[in-house]
Amino acid sequence: MRSINPATGETLALHEPHDAAEVERRLAAAAAAFAAWRDAPLGQRTAVLERAAAALRADRDAHARLMALEMGKPVTQGEAEVDKCAWVCEHVARGAAGWLAPEPVATDAAHSHVRFDPLGVVLAVMPWNFPFWQVFRCAAPALAAGNAVLLKHASNVSGAALAIERVFAAAGLPRGLFAALLVPSGAVAGLVAHPAVAAVSLTGSEEAGVAVGAAAGAALKPAVLELGGSDPFIVLEDADPEAAAAHAAAARILNSGQSCIAAKRFIVVGATAERFERALIERMSALVVGDPLSRATQVGPLARADLREALDGQVRRSLAAGARLGCGGRALPGPGFYYAPTVLLDVRPGMAAFDEETFGPLAAVTRARDEDEAVALANRSRFGLGASVWTADPAHGARLAPRLEAGSVFVNGVVKSDPRLPFGGIKRSGFGRELAREGIRAFVNVKTVWVGGALTPPAR
Repeated sequence: MRSINPATGETLALHEPHDAAEVERRLAAAAAAFAAWRDAPLGQRTAVLERAAAALRADRDAHARLMALEMGKPVTQGEAEVDKCAWVCEHVARGAAGWLAPEPVATDAAHSHVRFDPLGVVLAVMPWNFPFWQVFRCAAPALAAGNAVLLKHASNVSGAALAIERVFAAAGLPRGLFAALLVPSGAVAGLVAHPAVAAVSLTGSEEAGVAVGAAAGAALKPAVLELGGSDPFIVLEDADPEAAAAHAAAARILNSGQSCIAAKRFIVVGATAERFERALIERMSALVVGDPLSRATQVGPLARADLREALDGQVRRSLAAGARLGCGGRALPGPGFYYAPTVLLDVRPGMAAFDEETFGPLAAVTRARDEDEAVALANRSRFGLGASVWTADPAHGARLAPRLEAGSVFVNGVVKSDPRLPFGGIKRSGFGRELAREGIRAFVNVKTVWVGGALTPPAR
């Protein structure tokens, strides 16, 4: 399991994969630990999450540095990621009692209620792009609900997987309840089918979601799939184009553009399109590209060489189909997997930059005649993760939300995942929800309990 520094192309570390015996040992340990953890008082479970938050903050700098080295995240963004992981631990710890409390329901019974019991071992199949956040977003609610979690992380961030193991150990989580499985992607289907695994959570590509969803369906196990996205960023005609462009650039280049919920298709209505395009090109051209360990860096390298090649191919195909190059559009020379921040103009359906998910600092701009065409273009995608609307009239923007085919709609704000709100997508962006009440209930048995009156002898 090789970790490569994407800023230099040099090998950072080699991690020995777990053999079949070690995988079985960890599966058995998780199942055994779950048997006790499910009955532990809720306060005991949430106290572990509070301590995990403290442990994360204590080693914040080291975790951010590890992310920069393993997958190229600018170190300031890595620090923010660690803080967000601590936040989700604390938010779940403080909300779990209300989310998991039995809910009485009036029926013909003497008493009836719905309770929320843990399922067992949750297999978490997680990606490299947010190597701490994606894991904690799944693990914190699953552990609070009484489940165990086994992590199959992306192979290039095995160091992050082991670091997260250490965080939970430092928090006093009983042994076996959270463990990393250092195995290749080809082992996932077998893990999903394993009798010790009760459910699976995947954050990853569309192709990975198809494979894991099929395996979970064959095993009749619940799954939450958070997959790709090609989020529309709709700029209405009344919006200030320069202000919208500033938010657009920030929305596109978070994590060097390698984010499922990054804005990718910029759909601009009416006469302000030219001003928006000019301002966006200025913003993207001015971004500081460089060493992710430098605090001045805004855009780091892409995580792997093949990802840079794929992005460049999408740019080339879009230009060949009639798009115009506003800026960038090339791999940067020298070591590492850097790509120039890029703006493509006159992008239309049928072009790679419109139809496909683009993972990198590429903004595709499409003009719309009016608001109705903008909504139609936004929905003309096989993805449905997030969408944003930018307007001088927030109430009008909110009225567009029902028409947009997405799991989240943000008005005058960049799409983000927030521990206080459910998160997930529709269409080819997956199904199920993480975070908030809906997230903690994704991996519980929603159990009906019906209690009749006292049993009396039959009449003679």
